[in-house]
Amino acid sequence: MTEPCAPTVPVPIDVVRAAVRADMPRTVEQLVELVAIPGIAWESFDPAQLERSAEAVAGVLSGAGFDDVQVLRVPLGDGPGHPAVVAHRRPAPGHPTVLLYAHHDVQPPGRRELWDSEPFAAQERDGRLYGRGAADDKAGIMAHVGALRAATALLGDDLGLGVTVFVEGEEEAGSPSFRDFLQVHRDRLAADVIVIADSSNWEVGVPALTTSLRGMVGAVVELSVLEHAVHSGMYGGPVLDAPTLLARLIATLHDEDGAVAVAGLLAEDSTELVYDAERFRADAAVADGVRLAGRGSIASRLWTQPALSVTGMDVTPVDVASNTIAPSARAKLSLRTAPGQDPDDAAEALRRHVEAHTPFGAHVHFELEETGQSFRTDMGSAAARIARWALGESWGRPAVETGIGGSIPFTADLTEVYPDAAILITGVEDPDSRAHSANESLHLAEFERAVLAETLMLLALDGTALHTGSCRE
Repeated sequence: MTEPCAPTVPVPIDVVRAAVRADMPRTVEQLVELVAIPGIAWESFDPAQLERSAEAVAGVLSGAGFDDVQVLRVPLGDGPGHPAVVAHRRPAPGHPTVLLYAHHDVQPPGRRELWDSEPFAAQERDGRLYGRGAADDKAGIMAHVGALRAATALLGDDLGLGVTVFVEGEEEAGSPSFRDFLQVHRDRLAADVIVIADSSNWEVGVPALTTSLRGMVGAVVELSVLEHAVHSGMYGGPVLDAPTLLARLIATLHDEDGAVAVAGLLAEDSTELVYDAERFRADAAVADGVRLAGRGSIASRLWTQPALSVTGMDVTPVDVASNTIAPSARAKLSLRTAPGQDPDDAAEALRRHVEAHTPFGAHVHFELEETGQSFRTDMGSAAARIARWALGESWGRPAVETGIGGSIPFTADLTEVYPDAAILITGVEDPDSRAHSANESLHLAEFERAVLAETLMLLALDGTALHTGSCRE
Protein backbone atom coordinates (compact mmCIF):
# COMPACT_ATOMS: atom_id res chain seq x y z
CA MET A 1 0.00 0.00 0.00
CA THR A 2 1.40 3.40 -0.99
CA GLU A 3 2.20 5.69 1.92
CA PRO A 4 0.12 8.89 2.12
CA CYS A 5 1.65 12.33 1.79
CA ALA A 6 2.13 14.44 4.89
CA PRO A 7 1.83 17.90 3.32
CA THR A 8 2.09 21.17 5.18
CA VAL A 9 -1.18 23.05 4.95
CA PRO A 10 -1.16 26.81 5.59
CA VAL A 11 -3.64 26.57 8.49
CA PRO A 12 -3.46 24.36 11.61
CA ILE A 13 -5.71 21.33 11.25
CA ASP A 14 -7.61 22.19 14.45
CA VAL A 15 -8.47 25.57 12.93
CA VAL A 16 -9.68 23.87 9.76
CA ARG A 17 -11.78 21.48 11.82
CA ALA A 18 -13.36 24.40 13.70
CA ALA A 19 -14.18 26.22 10.45
CA VAL A 20 -15.89 23.14 9.03
CA ARG A 21 -17.86 22.55 12.22
CA ALA A 22 -19.00 26.18 12.41
CA ASP A 23 -20.51 25.94 8.93
CA MET A 24 -22.14 22.52 9.35
CA PRO A 25 -25.59 23.79 10.45
CA ARG A 26 -25.88 25.79 7.23
CA THR A 27 -24.52 22.90 5.18
CA VAL A 28 -27.05 20.44 6.62
CA GLU A 29 -29.89 22.97 6.30
CA GLN A 30 -29.16 23.39 2.59
CA LEU A 31 -28.94 19.62 2.19
CA VAL A 32 -32.42 19.33 3.70
CA GLU A 33 -33.68 21.91 1.20
CA LEU A 34 -32.18 19.97 -1.72
CA VAL A 35 -33.68 16.68 -0.51
CA ALA A 36 -37.14 18.32 -0.61
CA ILE A 37 -36.99 18.53 -4.42
CA PRO A 38 -37.85 15.19 -6.12
CA GLY A 39 -35.60 15.61 -9.13
CA ILE A 40 -35.74 12.30 -11.01
CA ALA A 41 -34.33 11.98 -14.54
CA TRP A 42 -36.56 9.08 -15.62
CA GLU A 43 -39.07 9.72 -18.42
CA SER A 44 -42.02 8.73 -16.23
CA PHE A 45 -41.36 11.56 -13.75
CA ASP A 46 -42.02 15.30 -13.92
CA PRO A 47 -39.05 17.00 -15.63
CA ALA A 48 -39.99 20.30 -14.00
CA GLN A 49 -38.78 18.93 -10.67
CA LEU A 50 -35.38 18.17 -12.17
CA GLU A 51 -35.22 21.75 -13.41
CA ARG A 52 -36.09 22.97 -9.89
CA SER A 53 -33.32 20.79 -8.50
CA ALA A 54 -30.73 22.20 -10.91
CA GLU A 55 -31.74 25.77 -10.14
CA ALA A 56 -31.55 25.11 -6.40
CA VAL A 57 -28.03 23.67 -6.76
CA ALA A 58 -27.04 26.69 -8.84
CA GLY A 59 -28.33 28.95 -6.08
CA VAL A 60 -26.30 27.12 -3.44
CA LEU A 61 -23.14 27.38 -5.54
CA SER A 62 -23.71 31.08 -6.24
CA GLY A 63 -24.00 31.59 -2.50
CA ALA A 64 -20.72 29.73 -1.99
CA GLY A 65 -18.77 32.46 -3.75
CA PHE A 66 -18.84 31.40 -7.40
CA ASP A 67 -19.64 34.19 -9.81
CA ASP A 68 -19.61 31.86 -12.85
CA VAL A 69 -22.49 29.41 -12.32
CA GLN A 70 -24.52 28.01 -15.20
CA VAL A 71 -27.22 25.40 -15.79
CA LEU A 72 -26.12 23.61 -18.95
CA ARG A 73 -27.39 20.78 -21.13
CA VAL A 74 -26.59 19.13 -24.44
CA PRO A 75 -29.01 17.55 -26.94
CA LEU A 76 -30.37 14.13 -26.05
CA GLY A 77 -32.36 12.37 -28.73
CA ASP A 78 -34.90 14.81 -30.17
CA GLY A 79 -34.75 17.20 -27.27
CA PRO A 80 -32.47 18.78 -24.70
CA GLY A 81 -30.53 16.67 -22.23
CA HIS A 82 -31.06 16.81 -18.50
CA PRO A 83 -29.82 19.92 -16.66
CA ALA A 84 -26.33 19.92 -15.21
CA VAL A 85 -24.84 22.69 -13.09
CA VAL A 86 -21.30 23.95 -13.66
CA ALA A 87 -19.54 26.53 -11.47
CA HIS A 88 -15.99 27.74 -12.04
CA ARG A 89 -13.29 29.84 -10.45
CA ARG A 90 -10.01 30.35 -12.26
CA PRO A 91 -6.68 29.28 -10.73
CA ALA A 92 -3.99 31.72 -9.81
CA PRO A 93 -0.82 31.40 -11.95
CA GLY A 94 1.05 28.21 -11.10
CA HIS A 95 -1.84 26.62 -9.19
CA PRO A 96 -3.72 23.48 -10.24
CA THR A 97 -7.43 23.12 -10.96
CA VAL A 98 -9.70 20.60 -9.24
CA LEU A 99 -12.98 19.35 -10.72
CA LEU A 100 -15.49 18.36 -8.04
CA TYR A 101 -18.22 16.01 -9.30
CA ALA A 102 -21.56 15.01 -7.80
CA HIS A 103 -25.10 14.53 -9.13
CA HIS A 104 -28.37 16.15 -8.11
CA ASP A 105 -30.82 13.66 -9.63
CA VAL A 106 -32.06 10.85 -7.41
CA GLN A 107 -33.68 7.44 -7.61
CA PRO A 108 -37.47 7.18 -7.41
CA PRO A 109 -38.67 6.75 -3.84
CA GLY A 110 -40.40 3.41 -4.42
CA ARG A 111 -43.27 2.27 -2.21
CA ARG A 112 -44.18 4.83 0.44
CA GLU A 113 -45.13 2.21 3.04
CA LEU A 114 -41.52 1.00 3.17
CA TRP A 115 -40.34 4.39 4.43
CA ASP A 116 -40.47 5.38 8.10
CA SER A 117 -40.81 9.04 7.13
CA GLU A 118 -41.59 11.04 4.01
CA PRO A 119 -38.91 10.37 1.35
CA PHE A 120 -38.66 14.02 0.29
CA ALA A 121 -38.94 15.59 3.74
CA ALA A 122 -35.55 14.97 5.33
CA GLN A 123 -35.80 13.89 8.96
CA GLU A 124 -33.01 13.52 11.51
CA ARG A 125 -33.19 10.47 13.77
CA ASP A 126 -30.43 9.14 16.02
CA GLY A 127 -27.66 11.07 14.28
CA ARG A 128 -28.73 10.15 10.76
CA LEU A 129 -30.56 12.26 8.16
CA TYR A 130 -33.24 10.24 6.34
CA GLY A 131 -34.58 11.06 2.88
CA ARG A 132 -34.18 10.23 -0.78
CA GLY A 133 -30.90 11.75 -1.94
CA ALA A 134 -29.78 12.57 1.60
CA ALA A 135 -26.77 10.36 0.89
CA ASP A 136 -26.82 9.60 -2.85
CA ASP A 137 -25.79 12.12 -3.92
CA LYS A 138 -26.99 15.44 -2.61
CA ALA A 139 -24.65 14.92 0.32
CA GLY A 140 -21.86 14.78 -2.26
CA ILE A 141 -22.90 18.20 -3.53
CA MET A 142 -22.92 19.67 -0.07
CA ALA A 143 -19.60 18.05 0.85
CA HIS A 144 -18.07 20.00 -2.02
CA VAL A 145 -19.85 23.19 -1.01
CA GLY A 146 -18.94 22.85 2.67
CA ALA A 147 -15.28 22.19 1.87
CA LEU A 148 -15.07 25.13 -0.51
CA ARG A 149 -16.69 27.50 1.97
CA ALA A 150 -14.32 26.40 4.73
CA ALA A 151 -11.21 26.69 2.52
CA THR A 152 -12.28 30.11 1.28
CA ALA A 153 -13.11 31.33 4.76
CA LEU A 154 -9.66 30.30 5.96
CA LEU A 155 -7.53 31.60 3.08
CA GLY A 156 -9.67 34.14 1.25
CA ASP A 157 -7.87 35.47 -1.81
CA ASP A 158 -4.77 33.49 -0.85
CA LEU A 159 -6.49 30.32 -2.07
CA GLY A 160 -5.07 30.10 -5.58
CA LEU A 161 -6.58 26.72 -6.41
CA GLY A 162 -8.78 26.65 -9.47
CA VAL A 163 -12.10 24.93 -8.76
CA THR A 164 -14.79 23.67 -11.10
CA VAL A 165 -17.92 22.08 -9.67
CA PHE A 166 -19.82 19.78 -12.04
CA VAL A 167 -23.18 18.55 -10.73
CA GLU A 168 -24.75 16.13 -13.18
CA GLY A 169 -28.52 15.75 -13.55
CA GLU A 170 -28.95 12.26 -15.00
CA GLU A 171 -26.58 9.85 -13.24
CA GLU A 172 -29.39 7.68 -11.90
CA ALA A 173 -30.76 7.39 -15.44
CA GLY A 174 -27.45 6.07 -16.79
CA SER A 175 -25.82 9.39 -17.78
CA PRO A 176 -27.05 9.17 -21.41
CA SER A 177 -25.64 12.55 -22.48
CA PHE A 178 -22.57 12.55 -20.22
CA ARG A 179 -19.98 11.82 -22.93
CA ASP A 180 -21.48 14.42 -25.26
CA PHE A 181 -21.50 16.91 -22.37
CA LEU A 182 -17.79 16.33 -21.82
CA GLN A 183 -17.03 16.83 -25.49
CA VAL A 184 -19.05 20.05 -25.74
CA HIS A 185 -17.67 21.52 -22.50
CA ARG A 186 -14.25 19.87 -22.61
CA ASP A 187 -12.23 23.02 -21.93
CA ARG A 188 -14.60 24.30 -19.25
CA LEU A 189 -14.29 21.04 -17.29
CA ALA A 190 -10.56 20.41 -17.76
CA ALA A 191 -8.72 19.84 -14.48
CA ASP A 192 -5.57 18.39 -12.95
CA VAL A 193 -7.51 16.45 -10.31
CA ILE A 194 -11.07 15.11 -10.47
CA VAL A 195 -12.84 14.27 -7.20
CA ILE A 196 -15.97 12.13 -7.56
CA ALA A 197 -18.02 12.28 -4.35
CA ASP A 198 -20.34 9.36 -5.08
CA SER A 199 -19.01 6.35 -3.20
CA SER A 200 -18.99 4.92 0.32
CA ASN A 201 -16.65 4.64 3.27
CA TRP A 202 -15.72 1.22 4.63
CA GLU A 203 -17.85 1.55 7.75
CA VAL A 204 -18.80 4.22 10.28
CA GLY A 205 -15.48 5.38 11.74
CA VAL A 206 -13.32 3.97 8.92
CA PRO A 207 -12.70 6.17 5.84
CA ALA A 208 -12.08 4.71 2.42
CA LEU A 209 -10.73 5.77 -0.93
CA THR A 210 -12.32 3.80 -3.76
CA THR A 211 -9.44 2.66 -5.94
CA SER A 212 -11.07 0.30 -8.45
CA LEU A 213 -14.33 -0.24 -10.29
CA ARG A 214 -15.36 -3.29 -12.23
CA GLY A 215 -16.37 -2.89 -15.86
CA MET A 216 -19.62 -4.19 -17.25
CA VAL A 217 -21.22 -6.07 -20.14
CA GLY A 218 -24.99 -6.27 -20.52
CA ALA A 219 -26.54 -8.72 -22.97
CA VAL A 220 -29.80 -10.53 -23.76
CA VAL A 221 -29.76 -14.17 -24.81
CA GLU A 222 -32.78 -15.57 -26.65
CA LEU A 223 -33.12 -19.31 -27.16
CA SER A 224 -35.75 -20.93 -29.43
CA VAL A 225 -36.68 -24.54 -30.25
CA LEU A 226 -40.01 -24.37 -32.09
CA GLU A 227 -41.64 -22.13 -34.65
CA HIS A 228 -44.71 -21.97 -32.40
CA ALA A 229 -46.01 -23.49 -29.18
CA VAL A 230 -47.26 -27.10 -29.30
CA HIS A 231 -49.25 -29.33 -26.94
CA SER A 232 -47.03 -30.63 -24.13
CA GLY A 233 -48.78 -33.98 -24.04
CA MET A 234 -48.96 -34.61 -27.77
CA TYR A 235 -45.37 -33.54 -28.52
CA GLY A 236 -43.53 -33.57 -25.19
CA GLY A 237 -40.62 -35.97 -24.87
CA PRO A 238 -38.70 -35.76 -28.14
CA VAL A 239 -38.40 -31.97 -27.79
CA LEU A 240 -37.49 -30.00 -24.68
CA ASP A 241 -39.08 -26.64 -23.95
CA ALA A 242 -37.07 -23.44 -24.36
CA PRO A 243 -37.01 -22.53 -20.62
CA THR A 244 -35.48 -25.89 -19.77
CA LEU A 245 -32.77 -25.52 -22.39
CA LEU A 246 -32.16 -21.91 -21.37
CA ALA A 247 -31.72 -23.10 -17.79
CA ARG A 248 -29.18 -25.67 -18.94
CA LEU A 249 -27.30 -22.98 -20.83
CA ILE A 250 -27.33 -20.63 -17.84
CA ALA A 251 -25.99 -23.43 -15.65
CA THR A 252 -22.79 -23.54 -17.74
CA LEU A 253 -21.91 -19.93 -16.83
CA HIS A 254 -20.53 -20.98 -13.42
CA ASP A 255 -18.52 -23.94 -12.17
CA GLU A 256 -19.35 -26.11 -9.16
CA ASP A 257 -17.93 -23.49 -6.77
CA GLY A 258 -20.03 -20.76 -8.33
CA ALA A 259 -17.05 -19.05 -9.96
CA VAL A 260 -17.61 -17.62 -13.44
CA ALA A 261 -16.70 -20.31 -16.00
CA VAL A 262 -16.45 -18.15 -19.13
CA ALA A 263 -13.04 -18.55 -20.76
CA GLY A 264 -11.13 -15.36 -21.55
CA LEU A 265 -12.15 -13.28 -18.53
CA LEU A 266 -9.50 -11.76 -16.25
CA ALA A 267 -9.53 -12.35 -12.49
CA GLU A 268 -7.32 -11.24 -9.60
CA ASP A 269 -7.10 -12.24 -5.94
CA SER A 270 -4.82 -9.44 -4.82
CA THR A 271 -6.86 -7.24 -2.49
CA GLU A 272 -5.27 -6.44 0.88
CA LEU A 273 -8.41 -5.47 2.77
CA VAL A 274 -10.12 -8.31 4.66
CA TYR A 275 -13.87 -8.44 4.15
CA ASP A 276 -15.17 -10.93 6.69
CA ALA A 277 -17.58 -13.50 5.23
CA GLU A 278 -20.07 -13.07 8.07
CA ARG A 279 -20.08 -9.32 7.60
CA PHE A 280 -20.69 -9.80 3.89
CA ARG A 281 -23.58 -12.16 4.60
CA ALA A 282 -25.14 -9.51 6.84
CA ASP A 283 -24.44 -6.62 4.44
CA ALA A 284 -25.92 -8.54 1.48
CA ALA A 285 -28.82 -10.04 3.48
CA VAL A 286 -27.83 -13.58 2.47
CA ALA A 287 -30.40 -16.12 3.69
CA ASP A 288 -29.31 -18.61 6.35
CA GLY A 289 -27.76 -21.75 4.91
CA VAL A 290 -27.00 -20.30 1.47
CA ARG A 291 -23.38 -21.09 0.53
CA LEU A 292 -21.29 -18.22 -0.81
CA ALA A 293 -20.09 -18.62 -4.38
CA GLY A 294 -16.64 -18.38 -5.93
CA ARG A 295 -13.06 -18.75 -4.76
CA GLY A 296 -10.49 -16.42 -3.21
CA SER A 297 -11.06 -13.64 -0.70
CA ILE A 298 -14.51 -12.09 -0.37
CA ALA A 299 -13.04 -8.70 -1.32
CA SER A 300 -11.52 -10.06 -4.53
CA ARG A 301 -14.76 -11.82 -5.45
CA LEU A 302 -16.50 -8.47 -5.13
CA TRP A 303 -13.93 -6.15 -6.67
CA THR A 304 -11.29 -7.86 -8.81
CA GLN A 305 -12.95 -11.01 -10.12
CA PRO A 306 -15.74 -11.23 -12.70
CA ALA A 307 -19.34 -11.73 -11.62
CA LEU A 308 -22.14 -12.92 -13.87
CA SER A 309 -25.81 -12.66 -12.94
CA VAL A 310 -29.16 -13.32 -14.60
CA THR A 311 -31.07 -10.13 -13.88
CA GLY A 312 -34.25 -10.95 -15.81
CA MET A 313 -36.03 -13.68 -17.73
CA ASP A 314 -38.91 -13.76 -20.21
CA VAL A 315 -40.78 -17.06 -19.94
CA THR A 316 -44.47 -17.92 -19.81
CA PRO A 317 -45.88 -16.60 -16.51
CA VAL A 318 -47.20 -19.30 -14.20
CA ASP A 319 -50.65 -17.74 -13.81
CA VAL A 320 -51.35 -17.85 -17.57
CA ALA A 321 -49.45 -21.04 -18.41
CA SER A 322 -51.25 -23.68 -20.50
CA ASN A 323 -50.17 -27.22 -21.32
CA THR A 324 -47.90 -26.18 -24.14
CA ILE A 325 -44.20 -26.41 -24.84
CA ALA A 326 -42.77 -22.90 -24.81
CA PRO A 327 -41.03 -22.23 -28.14
CA SER A 328 -38.64 -19.52 -26.87
CA ALA A 329 -37.26 -17.87 -23.75
CA ARG A 330 -34.97 -14.94 -23.01
CA ALA A 331 -32.53 -14.05 -20.26
CA LYS A 332 -30.81 -10.76 -19.44
CA LEU A 333 -27.20 -11.22 -18.39
CA SER A 334 -25.16 -8.75 -16.33
CA LEU A 335 -21.42 -9.40 -16.44
CA ARG A 336 -19.10 -7.39 -14.18
CA THR A 337 -15.49 -7.54 -15.32
CA ALA A 338 -12.25 -7.28 -13.37
CA PRO A 339 -10.29 -4.00 -13.48
CA GLY A 340 -8.09 -4.02 -16.58
CA GLN A 341 -10.42 -6.21 -18.66
CA ASP A 342 -11.30 -4.80 -22.08
CA PRO A 343 -15.13 -4.79 -22.16
CA ASP A 344 -15.29 -5.63 -25.87
CA ASP A 345 -13.07 -8.67 -25.29
CA ALA A 346 -15.26 -9.70 -22.37
CA ALA A 347 -18.42 -9.33 -24.45
CA GLU A 348 -16.94 -11.49 -27.19
CA ALA A 349 -15.87 -14.12 -24.64
CA LEU A 350 -19.41 -14.24 -23.29
CA ARG A 351 -20.84 -14.53 -26.80
CA ARG A 352 -18.48 -17.41 -27.64
CA HIS A 353 -19.42 -19.22 -24.46
CA VAL A 354 -23.16 -18.86 -25.07
CA GLU A 355 -22.92 -20.08 -28.63
CA ALA A 356 -20.63 -23.00 -27.74
CA HIS A 357 -22.75 -24.20 -24.81
CA THR A 358 -26.26 -23.91 -26.22
CA PRO A 359 -27.71 -27.40 -25.69
CA PHE A 360 -29.50 -29.74 -28.08
CA GLY A 361 -28.83 -27.60 -31.14
CA ALA A 362 -31.31 -24.93 -30.04
CA HIS A 363 -31.20 -21.66 -31.91
CA VAL A 364 -29.62 -18.87 -29.88
CA HIS A 365 -29.39 -15.13 -30.45
CA PHE A 366 -26.92 -13.05 -28.43
CA GLU A 367 -27.71 -9.32 -28.32
CA LEU A 368 -25.12 -7.02 -26.76
CA GLU A 369 -26.85 -4.10 -25.04
CA GLU A 370 -24.09 -2.16 -23.29
CA THR A 371 -20.49 -2.17 -22.15
CA GLY A 372 -18.58 -0.10 -19.61
CA GLN A 373 -14.89 0.30 -18.87
CA SER A 374 -13.35 -0.61 -15.55
CA PHE A 375 -11.23 1.83 -13.56
CA ARG A 376 -8.20 1.75 -11.29
CA THR A 377 -6.68 4.68 -9.40
CA ASP A 378 -2.96 5.42 -9.66
CA MET A 379 -2.25 5.30 -5.94
CA GLY A 380 1.31 6.51 -6.50
CA SER A 381 0.14 9.91 -7.72
CA ALA A 382 0.59 12.94 -5.47
CA ALA A 383 -3.17 13.59 -5.53
CA ALA A 384 -4.02 10.07 -4.34
CA ARG A 385 -1.44 10.22 -1.56
CA ILE A 386 -2.79 13.60 -0.43
CA ALA A 387 -6.32 12.17 -0.42
CA ARG A 388 -5.26 9.30 1.83
CA TRP A 389 -3.51 11.74 4.16
CA ALA A 390 -6.59 14.00 4.34
CA LEU A 391 -8.92 11.11 5.08
CA GLY A 392 -6.60 9.82 7.78
CA GLU A 393 -6.32 13.22 9.45
CA SER A 394 -10.09 13.75 9.41
CA TRP A 395 -11.06 10.36 10.81
CA GLY A 396 -8.02 9.97 13.07
CA ARG A 397 -7.13 6.59 11.55
CA PRO A 398 -5.64 5.45 8.22
CA ALA A 399 -7.92 5.27 5.23
CA VAL A 400 -8.42 1.89 3.59
CA GLU A 401 -8.39 1.26 -0.14
CA THR A 402 -11.54 -0.40 -1.42
CA GLY A 403 -13.03 -1.41 -4.71
CA ILE A 404 -16.59 -1.30 -5.94
CA GLY A 405 -18.18 -4.36 -7.43
CA GLY A 406 -20.40 -2.23 -9.60
CA SER A 407 -19.44 0.15 -12.37
CA ILE A 408 -19.45 3.91 -12.79
CA PRO A 409 -19.25 4.08 -16.61
CA PHE A 410 -18.76 7.85 -16.73
CA THR A 411 -15.46 7.42 -14.85
CA ALA A 412 -14.07 5.75 -17.96
CA ASP A 413 -15.33 8.69 -20.02
CA LEU A 414 -13.48 11.10 -17.74
CA THR A 415 -10.33 8.99 -18.04
CA GLU A 416 -10.50 9.01 -21.84
CA VAL A 417 -11.29 12.71 -22.21
CA TYR A 418 -8.82 13.83 -19.52
CA PRO A 419 -6.06 11.20 -19.57
CA ASP A 420 -3.63 13.33 -17.55
CA ALA A 421 -6.03 14.06 -14.69
CA ALA A 422 -5.78 12.19 -11.39
CA ILE A 423 -9.22 10.76 -10.58
CA LEU A 424 -10.17 10.23 -6.93
CA ILE A 425 -13.40 8.55 -5.82
CA THR A 426 -14.46 9.52 -2.32
CA GLY A 427 -17.59 8.79 -0.32
CA VAL A 428 -20.15 10.30 2.00
CA GLU A 429 -22.06 7.04 2.50
CA ASP A 430 -21.57 4.07 4.81
CA PRO A 431 -22.92 0.49 4.66
CA ASP A 432 -26.11 1.56 6.46
CA SER A 433 -26.93 4.42 4.06
CA ARG A 434 -29.22 2.22 1.92
CA ALA A 435 -28.73 4.24 -1.24
CA HIS A 436 -31.51 3.51 -3.77
CA SER A 437 -33.56 1.77 -1.07
CA ALA A 438 -36.26 2.86 1.34
CA ASN A 439 -35.04 4.78 4.39
CA GLU A 440 -31.91 6.07 2.66
CA SER A 441 -29.87 8.01 5.20
CA LEU A 442 -26.69 9.95 5.90
CA HIS A 443 -24.62 9.57 9.08
CA LEU A 444 -24.16 13.22 10.03
CA ALA A 445 -20.96 12.80 12.05
CA GLU A 446 -19.38 10.92 9.15
CA PHE A 447 -20.61 13.64 6.80
CA GLU A 448 -18.76 16.26 8.83
CA ARG A 449 -15.59 14.16 8.62
CA ALA A 450 -16.02 13.89 4.84
CA VAL A 451 -16.31 17.69 4.57
CA LEU A 452 -13.21 18.13 6.72
CA ALA A 453 -11.24 15.62 4.65
CA GLU A 454 -12.13 17.39 1.43
CA THR A 455 -11.24 20.77 2.93
CA LEU A 456 -7.81 19.45 3.90
CA MET A 457 -7.42 17.95 0.44
CA LEU A 458 -8.16 21.28 -1.24
CA LEU A 459 -5.77 23.16 1.02
CA ALA A 460 -3.01 20.60 0.40
CA LEU A 461 -3.55 20.53 -3.36
CA ASP A 462 -3.26 24.29 -3.60
CA GLY A 463 0.20 24.84 -5.07
CA THR A 464 1.17 21.14 -5.08
CA ALA A 465 3.50 19.92 -7.84
CA LEU A 466 1.02 17.30 -9.06
CA HIS A 467 2.81 16.29 -12.23
CA THR A 468 6.20 15.76 -10.63
CA GLY A 469 4.84 13.21 -8.16
CA SER A 470 5.87 15.26 -5.13
CA CYS A 471 3.36 16.12 -2.45
CA ARG A 472 4.44 19.71 -2.24
CA GLU A 473 7.03 21.96 -3.81
